[in-house]
Amino acid sequence: MNGVHDLGGMHGFGPVRPETNEPVFHGTWEGRVLAMRRVMGAWLKSNIDAGRHAIERLPPVDYLGFTYYEKWFQALINQMLATGTIAPEELATGHKAPGAAVATPPVTIENVAKTIAPTTSYQRDVAAKPRYAPGDTVRTRNINPEGHTRLPRYARNHVGTIERDHGAHVFPDTNAQLAGEAPETLYTVRFTARELWGAARNVGDAVYLDLWESYLDPA
Repeated sequence: MNGVHDLGGMHGFGPVRPETNEPVFHGTWEGRVLAMRRVMGAWLKSNIDAGRHAIERLPPVDYLGFTYYEKWFQALINQMLATGTIAPEELATGHKAPGAAVATPPVTIENVAKTIAPTTSYQRDVAAKPRYAPGDTVRTRNINPEGHTRLPRYARNHVGTIERDHGAHVFPDTNAQLAGEAPETLYTVRFTARELWGAARNVGDAVYLDLWESYLDPA
């Protein structure tokens, strides 16, 4: 979807000011938010793409005003309500509603490492042959989806060259909707800076983007 979160960034919000000696967590609650996000994944109520899309759907004023983990926390609440993991009254009271189902498997000290173990790879085996090969010229599609996408706005409807075939990977657009992994070939595509931003850019500059096959058409 299009919004203030776009992968390519937007002009007009001032410089990025990194925090010197930034800690892993600024407070205990931030670590708890991370833990809850991981447990949602263990219960198959979320994944990395669904989590990103939940953050994208925050109102722009919240997205721009929240800290990193405040975004995670509000997005997590929205996901839990949407998937029925919690009920509105449970959110309001902080207590389990009478008769509410209990998510499984339970997360305990004994099984926490196994339950929330990170996924090691999003690469998948598929029967379909890659549509493109290194050296092929492609044009990105001019899409404006309401859902999640990893194709930045600034790179849509532009011509690039296939640099590398990474094999099939989970497709984030469907995975974000909990609609299945739908793996397809992932490519590194090279775009010249002049193709993306015009003749005023340095002729030697280029941008490399990892893009899924369905984002591309032959040029």
